[in-house]
Amino acid sequence: MTTQQLHDNRLRIGQQIAAAREMSGMTQVRLSEATGIFQSNINRIEKGKYNVGLDILSRLAAVLGCEIKFEPTEK
Repeated sequence: MTTQQLHDNRLRIGQQIAAAREMSGMTQVRLSEATGIFQSNINRIEKGKYNVGLDILSRLAAVLGCEIKFEPTEK
C-alpha cells in the first residue's frame, strides 16, 4: 500500500467519524469527554492526520453508536 493510499484511508475514516459525531449532535469536546481521547487528537483523526488504532476506533464507535466494518475493495 502506498503512502497516498494510507493517507486516503485515514482521511476517509476521519470523515466518517466526523459525520457520525455531527449526526449525533456532539461536539469534539463532548466526544473527547465521553471517550477520554484528547480533543486535539479527535480533531487530527477527523482530518486524517492521525493513525488510529483499533482500541481508539472501538471507543469512538461505542460512544457514537457505530459499528466498525471492513468491506472488501475491488482490485
